[in-house]
Amino acid sequence: MTTKSIAIIIARGGSKRIPRKNIKLFLGEPIIKFSIDAALSSNCFDEVMVSTDDAEIAEVALKYGTKVPFLRSKETSDDYATTADVLIEVLNEYKKMDKHFEYGCCIYPTAPFVNADKLRNGLNELKNSGALSLIPVTRFSYPILRSLKIENNKLYMNWPEYMNIRSQDLAPAFHDCGQFYFFKVKEFLINKKLFTENTIAFEIPETEVQDIDSEEDWIFAEMKYSFLLQKEK
Repeated sequence: MTTKSIAIIIARGGSKRIPRKNIKLFLGEPIIKFSIDAALSSNCFDEVMVSTDDAEIAEVALKYGTKVPFLRSKETSDDYATTADVLIEVLNEYKKMDKHFEYGCCIYPTAPFVNADKLRNGLNELKNSGALSLIPVTRFSYPILRSLKIENNKLYMNWPEYMNIRSQDLAPAFHDCGQFYFFKVKEFLINKKLFTENTIAFEIPETEVQDIDSEEDWIFAEMKYSFLLQKEK
C-alpha cells in the first residue's frame, strides 16, 4: 500500500552534551512536543512517527499523539549512525508492514522553531519543483568570504582576495538550519543521501533558527522563542 507522506522525528536517548536533551523541558514542555505538534497540525502527513531507542522518549511521543511502531536498532543508536541510516531503517521497517510513502520528512526533536506553516510550504515547494529533496537554510549574518583565521597567534583572511571588496557586494552564503528535511522516498532509498545534486533550498529567517548544542544555546533559544511569541501578539 502506498500513501502520500510520512514524518519521521528522530530522537535517540544518548545525548551527551545536554543529557536527556530530546525530552528536556523547553519553556515548560518537553522540547520534542514542539516538533510533534508541528507535524500533526500541518495535516500534510499520513503518518507521524518517532524513531527512538529510548523507552521514556517513546512514552512521551505516544502521549503527545505520534506513533512509535518499533524501537530503533543498536546499529542506528550509536554516535556514528547518520540521519540517513536512521531514515533508511525506518522506511525499511514500514516496507515490512507493506506501507510505502512517496514523500518523507525528517524532523529533529530539538527544533522548536519548526511550525505547521513551514512544513506545509516546504512540502508544496518540493512537490512543485521536481527536485529530490528540500533543505531549510538560513543566511550567515556576515559574508564568510570576509572571514578570518588565526595561525600562530596571528590574524589572516581566509580569502585575502576579498579584502577590499565591500561586504554588501559579496554573494550571501547559507547554512543548514538543522530543523527538518523533505525528500522523495523512492529516490532517497536509492541515493541514500538527503543532499543531492537536485536539492532545493527553503530559506528561513535567522531569527527563527537556533542551534541547541549547549546549555547556553538552550537558554538563548528559549529567549528567542519567547521574543517571537511576544512579537506575534
